[in-house]
Amino acid sequence: MEIGVPKEIKNNESRVGMTPAGVLELTKRGHKVFVQSTAGDNSGFLDEDYSAAGAQMLPTIEDLYAKSEMIVKVKEPIEKEYPLIKEDQVIFTYFHFASNRALTEAMINSKSVCIAYETVQEPSGALPLLTPMSEVAGRMAIQQGAKYLEKPVKGKGLLLGGVPGVRPGKVLIIGAGTVGIQAAKMAAGLGAQVTIMDVNMDRLRHVNDIMPNHVVTEFSNEYNIRKHIKTHDLIIGAVLNTGAKAPKLISRNMLKEMEPGTVIVDVAVDQGGCIETSRPTSHEDPVYIIDDVVHYCVANMPGAVPHTSTLALTNVTLPYVLKLASGWETACQQDAVLAKGLNIVKGKIVYEAIAEAFGWEEILA
Repeated sequence: MEIGVPKEIKNNESRVGMTPAGVLELTKRGHKVFVQSTAGDNSGFLDEDYSAAGAQMLPTIEDLYAKSEMIVKVKEPIEKEYPLIKEDQVIFTYFHFASNRALTEAMINSKSVCIAYETVQEPSGALPLLTPMSEVAGRMAIQQGAKYLEKPVKGKGLLLGGVPGVRPGKVLIIGAGTVGIQAAKMAAGLGAQVTIMDVNMDRLRHVNDIMPNHVVTEFSNEYNIRKHIKTHDLIIGAVLNTGAKAPKLISRNMLKEMEPGTVIVDVAVDQGGCIETSRPTSHEDPVYIIDDVVHYCVANMPGAVPHTSTLALTNVTLPYVLKLASGWETACQQDAVLAKGLNIVKGKIVYEAIAEAFGWEEILA
């Protein structure tokens, strides 16, 4: 197969969909790999590294899409890329369709085969291609939240870990999945007081078993959320409904119950966000303030640490790329986990949560 790795052109997205190690694994199996020039620079992988691994370097994104049967990237195609996508071309990346109608319609019209990292799912419910980026985003949520609690950026002026004689900050984490657990680990490591909430008691029991005593668990419901947002300094939205929009758990009127300078980091923003006032921001302009509450809603948080993120992502995507390189239909027939990643196939929605998000159930293939 002829496989293309484009340079990401989403705002401040510095990751790349394949490393030179991945190129070598494909080329030694007889596949041809095209890599757009400078695609890996920001992740620490240079053109000469790709060439040495057997890649053919191409100067433009147009050349790359035109020559490739399958595109392997990191983030969803943006508007500039829509016309480049060909009928029957396989696109393997994060899509998050349920929060982006324009993208969904464009991919339907392209008649391409869209396989989403975020819905590749094991029978246990685990999401192997989402997990490493959730681990990065969960840890970064605390790192960024701690920064935006500083007064020069309109936070409370509070050191998250405190100092002797001064109480540490209080962190509320809504969602005890991968993001929530990693956020709790980082916050606890800084010495913050942590409350983590979920509706799944098995997850809360797991958190209770593995976390230190200053991480407490509580069942998630509106009453408990309203109680805690009044007293916590940093709120992490870490909710995930696989392939679907995130539920809105904090409404606009609830912001008025928070103390001025409270910071919200909504990691669920790439699925529409779990805070009513969330809207996607970029690393270039990451925050905005509503009712004196600082919102950090960057939709591609791991893009800020591209070397770590690229390695973590490609460690788990490469085995699936190798399977797809022998033909997507055969690969998906033989691997039920990978088949869950099929979202849109040749103009038809095949993933139910996407159709539900837009009220399109009647066109579900």
